[in-house]
Amino acid sequence: MTETNSTTTFFGHPRGLSTLFFTEFFERFSYYGMRALLVLFLTATVAQGGLGVDDATAGSIYGIYAGAVYLFALPGGWIADRLLGTRRSIWIGGMLIAVGNGLLAIPAGMFTFVCGLLVIALGTGLLKPNISALVGELYEGKPGAFRDAAFSIFYMGINLGGLLAPLVSGTVGEMFNFRYGFLTAGLAMLLGLVQFKTTGHYLGNAGLAPKSTSAAERARGLRWVAVGVCIMVGLLAAAGLGLYSVSAPVVADVFRRLMYAIAVLYFGYILLFGGLDGTEKRRVGVMIVLFVCSALFWAGFEQAGTTFNLFARDLTDRSFLGSYFSSGEHPATWYQSFNSVCIIALSPFFAWLWLALGRRNLDPSAPVKFGFGLVMLGAGFAVLLFAANLILASGGKVGPQWLLLTYLLHTTGELCLSPVGLSNFTKLAPPRFVSQLMGMWFLATAIGNLAAGQIGGHIGSDVHTMPTEFLHMTMYGVGCGLLMLLFGPLLRRWMGDIR
Repeated sequence: MTETNSTTTFFGHPRGLSTLFFTEFFERFSYYGMRALLVLFLTATVAQGGLGVDDATAGSIYGIYAGAVYLFALPGGWIADRLLGTRRSIWIGGMLIAVGNGLLAIPAGMFTFVCGLLVIALGTGLLKPNISALVGELYEGKPGAFRDAAFSIFYMGINLGGLLAPLVSGTVGEMFNFRYGFLTAGLAMLLGLVQFKTTGHYLGNAGLAPKSTSAAERARGLRWVAVGVCIMVGLLAAAGLGLYSVSAPVVADVFRRLMYAIAVLYFGYILLFGGLDGTEKRRVGVMIVLFVCSALFWAGFEQAGTTFNLFARDLTDRSFLGSYFSSGEHPATWYQSFNSVCIIALSPFFAWLWLALGRRNLDPSAPVKFGFGLVMLGAGFAVLLFAANLILASGGKVGPQWLLLTYLLHTTGELCLSPVGLSNFTKLAPPRFVSQLMGMWFLATAIGNLAAGQIGGHIGSDVHTMPTEFLHMTMYGVGCGLLMLLFGPLLRRWMGDIR
């Protein structure tokens, strides 16, 4: 375990956890602040300060961006492993996120906006997998339950940012000017970088150097990075000059197929050519199952930024505190905070629960926890199914309790799945592939986010399509969850002595 000699602790954990906790807090403030506004900004008319695109295009752009944010975690993990080390990757990634949000704040057209989204996605790809891997490095040699508790605390930092961002950036953007909302997201990331630099000594030597590689390997890696950057710049320049034009839904579909191919090829490479022994291969097999379940979960959960956001704007009675706003309604983005409220309230309970069950040798395995998470996902969509039918029957809007109950159920599912998945990917991964396989964990999130954008763009705020769509989401969430509960004992054996 790499840390300083300081006896100061953070909720009973190494002081370095607080450095990563607050860095992630500000990064997630930046991400969720921008995410809360993205679809609303895209679909708002030009007169309202938006770009005036249709729901399908907005959903596709949202999905492409959100998918790219996590897809770039794969090369981000590789860059940290081979070229920069995790600490330097986190710093550079944060700088790119701040610059990208600055581009979004410029009152320009679609091209500048897309450039800003790309820069943010690149920065998040460098920061996101590596800060999680750094948490894992702080807990080398510690018991699995203690490690899970640390990730639950770390996850609370994520959701503190997620709580405040829609209330600050969302309100500023929705009620005053969308561009100012994006600017607040960029300023938050700059604050996170200052905190990371000034408290980094608590991390000791963790993450300072890349994995052992030769000078020739590093030079070859830098050339590949340079080639990739040149290709992206060339494509953007060609688009800016009007040399080619494609629709966002087409790009989203191609992007989705590309991510499927990456997942198949990478896991195939690891299993066949990664030099793994039998135990490691079985553990990677468990990771593949968790990968698929994670993608399915996020495809439903991340409709918070699309379907649920439009449901809040167009179909939910927002008269509460409406007298404080000129529109007579509170901002739709406020509902984006409720998931984080639930996580902040429930995370200490779940952290205590896993430790308490672990002391009694009753801690459920990761596959079983994933099963519970998927069942809760399906239950959340069942609530919205009833709400949509109620809207159709009454012809009016519904109260906020339906959307809030869905967020509550989805939050319980998230706490069973997301921090547990983060922790188990760092535990199950062969040591030489940790950052890369953390990138694969975020690739599953990328696939889910892209699917959420496409589904949300298809549903939009058309209440007539919602009952059928919500029924499908209910059935696949509950069905996949029950399958995981059924096959949990087998997957537990494949995990070996990993707890």
